[in-house]
Amino acid sequence: TQTTEKLAVIPEIKKASPSAGVIVDAFEPVELAKNYERTGANAISVLTDSKFFQGSLVHLRNVRDAVSLPLLRKDFIWDRAQIAESAANGADAILLIVAALTQDQLVRLLKGAKEFRLDALVEVHSVDEVQRALEAGAEIVGINNRNLATFDVDLTVTEKLCREVPDDVILVSESGIKTPQDIARMKACGVDAVLVGEALMRGEVSIEQLRAVI
Repeated sequence: TQTTEKLAVIPEIKKASPSAGVIVDAFEPVELAKNYERTGANAISVLTDSKFFQGSLVHLRNVRDAVSLPLLRKDFIWDRAQIAESAANGADAILLIVAALTQDQLVRLLKGAKEFRLDALVEVHSVDEVQRALEAGAEIVGINNRNLATFDVDLTVTEKLCREVPDDVILVSESGIKTPQDIARMKACGVDAVLVGEALMRGEVSIEQLRAVI
């Protein structure tokens, strides 16, 4: 679904995750954000969930004050109040996880996001979830390569599901993208953007290295 030749890189700011535990002990969200902006990120994803990711809305606010890039608030969002809260704390977009929502909730939350002028990244992991996202009116679909039940990561999930997403929908691949070779695989699927978390947080790869194949 690529509308431009360049593929966007969206790094994540997260201290921990359910699959990896604590990723970095010395966690400096603002410094990370400034570095990501300086080295060519197109947007930044900020984890605000405290229970599983040790995130906070404070991180989002502080990052908003430090950079001018678009910010995605990544959290478990299920009601309108959280959308208002996201906008008030500097988010440009929110994450909506199809597997965690009824269809009515998904439709309502997408409508709410529009009212607050926020984009919505609608996350899917199966053909059925892709269809649900599209029926609800999703304009940005994120294919999560991680199975949320087992935490297993498989990039072929994007390779299979990308065919189900129309060209006029922005397509993002999430999870398990760690190397320039992974980026090349995702680009071959026609994705418009990739979300990269742990590999950047741990310093295993840089945005410059990832962008070298874009």
